Amino acid sequence: MKLDKKDILAALETISVSGEGKNMVESGAVKNIMTFGDEVVVDLVLSTPALHIKKRAEVDVMKAIHDKVYAKAKVTVNIKVEAPEKPEIKGKNIPGIKNIIAVASGKGGVGKSTVTANLAVTLAKMGFKVGLLDADIYGPSMPMMFDVAAERPLSVNIDGKSKMKPVENYGVKLLSIGFFTKPDQAVVWRGPMAAKALNQMIFDAAWGELDFMLIDLPPGTGDIHLSIMQSMPITGAVIVSTPQNVALADARKGVAMFQQESINVPVLGIIENMAFFTPEELPDNKYFIFGKDGARNLADDLKVPFLGELPLVQSIREAGDIGRPAALQIATPLEAAFEKITQNVVQETVNRNKSLPPTEAVKITTMAGCSAVKKK
Repeated sequence: MKLDKKDILAALETISVSGEGKNMVESGAVKNIMTFGDEVVVDLVLSTPALHIKKRAEVDVMKAIHDKVYAKAKVTVNIKVEAPEKPEIKGKNIPGIKNIIAVASGKGGVGKSTVTANLAVTLAKMGFKVGLLDADIYGPSMPMMFDVAAERPLSVNIDGKSKMKPVENYGVKLLSIGFFTKPDQAVVWRGPMAAKALNQMIFDAAWGELDFMLIDLPPGTGDIHLSIMQSMPITGAVIVSTPQNVALADARKGVAMFQQESINVPVLGIIENMAFFTPEELPDNKYFIFGKDGARNLADDLKVPFLGELPLVQSIREAGDIGRPAALQIATPLEAAFEKITQNVVQETVNRNKSLPPTEAVKITTMAGCSAVKKK
């Protein structure tokens, strides 16, 4: 008996691959049918390598042909698995937020939160719309650094839904777990509970239109980092380190975390904090207390951009303690240092958005020899 392909297709239209709503032909699983007298060969392509699904598909094809076409047909089923490509950018898109920059450090105590706060206010001074998420659940410091420790986010109605309105100061919208705990209250949460709190601050907040959202990550490489990267499409990461070898070893791990194939977040560069110390009475002297050019050399070694260096200055610490970031000081060397580093972060974001799949790119023009960064 000679089998007809049309009859076989009609039979296969009565079955589907497990887990898919469409029938086997409509879904594209059937790639080819060949007949030779009473023999038929069916080539299938499935999106899952699961053995039980492949076996079920083979049995269903054979049964459909035997029941609906020819009971004595000799059926061969060839199955190939083609898993869908993993997307480059992970996480759920947040409407209105164009670029999400994670600021991380492998080691605690290197000034990551201080750098993040000053990057945020410098971006705001440049004219960008800026938000800052304090993701350091166990050691939130942003409410103090922005002089809003006594504030509480208000509830606002957006499209019929109740949302948290971020606290705002110095042109930066801010949310932190510190707004919801007492100053002497320790946050003793397991990973899932911390992740849930972060998701609420991300998706249940009225962030509005932002050119940049900065995320102040906790030190290390753990649950919070993974939760953030699974929840949001991170545009890029900035690593903060001091020049000393202990900090550099952890910074190297921080870069490696973002560059893992399963994470694949572009590293925009490394910032060296506490690069040198200059005494007020000896303004021409530089003392390299923690070592010299450590983070710069690490950036070269890892082939990621070096974004700049910041001195070890008492006024940076004092500014953070009183809740007025040092970058707000007008016409000072610190303002210039933070402005240069922030411009480099912006430029690397532009470069990243030109060469890799977006979150939405920020339209930025940098002018050679000029300190201004403009936003279209």
